[in-house]
Amino acid sequence: MSVKDTKAEISTITYDKDKIEEKVGSIYEAIVIMGKRAEQINAEIRSELHGKLDEFAVHNSTLEEVFENREQIEISKHYEKMPKPTSIAIKEWLDDEIYFRKTEERN
Repeated sequence: MSVKDTKAEISTITYDKDKIEEKVGSIYEAIVIMGKRAEQINAEIRSELHGKLDEFAVHNSTLEEVFENREQIEISKHYEKMPKPTSIAIKEWLDDEIYFRKTEERN
């Protein structure tokens, strides 16, 4: 699923703690896994955004021209309206879309 097509919450909501921790048995472990996934999603979104903004970049422009670049402003507004990476990661976690594995401790 693309992060653009996600049905993740845009605003803050309360989640059931038991649903979050049931896959790993620990809320802390679940939060670490979702946090790492949120970092991956954020990196994907950031690189995609920078790629799109670079398409419209004018490299030899004056300060006034930078503020008047309508395309860049519209792209930025679109990305600001998207759900946050953390919300997307939580949605993926609850929908069993995150692959994770535990590394065994070696003594």
